[in-house]
Amino acid sequence: MPDATGLELLARELRESETVGDEAIAGTLHFRGRATLEAHPAGIRAVLAGLRERGFSSMMSVHGVDYYPHEPRLGVHYELLDMSRVDRITVKLRVRTDAPEVPSVTPDGEDGKGWPTADHQEREIYDMFGVVFAGHPDMRRILMPEDYEGHPQRRDFPVGGEPVIFTYNEGDARGRERGGRAEAVGDDLEGTRSRW
Repeated sequence: MPDATGLELLARELRESETVGDEAIAGTLHFRGRATLEAHPAGIRAVLAGLRERGFSSMMSVHGVDYYPHEPRLGVHYELLDMSRVDRITVKLRVRTDAPEVPSVTPDGEDGKGWPTADHQEREIYDMFGVVFAGHPDMRRILMPEDYEGHPQRRDFPVGGEPVIFTYNEGDARGRERGGRAEAVGDDLEGTRSRW
């Protein structure tokens, strides 16, 4: 990972480049040995393309974060790896809940190659947090049913849940009340009583 000085130099280099520019980088953070670039949502593709040019060519993961109760509340974190130097860097951005839209980094664009690794991960963030990735080739839910309302990983999502009626083995004789006591599967095998 770049140290604190290396991170500042990298951020300055990106700000001064023609492809990224000063408005794309919001800040830097070096905490507990982790280098983080904070980006504005509109400039995320340019920032990631600039990092790719500087050796960070592997996107290891993309994940969502909810910073409730702070605004901008929703975050997206991109973890990049430079495999030749074995360096990692995190790129973070934050969006408001009233306009949770970020350009997708999955498809190729005018600013360069896309990151195919981000495809399903962007869909998962959309499904769990409600962040919409503009320009994504298949922006739909990936884990929850299409008609599901809400986003379960948000911190203000109701925790109570829904009652689920299990009817798979309802007619099965095992596990029913017998003689006033409930018997478990595997009961009375050759005179030995099993807990299970």
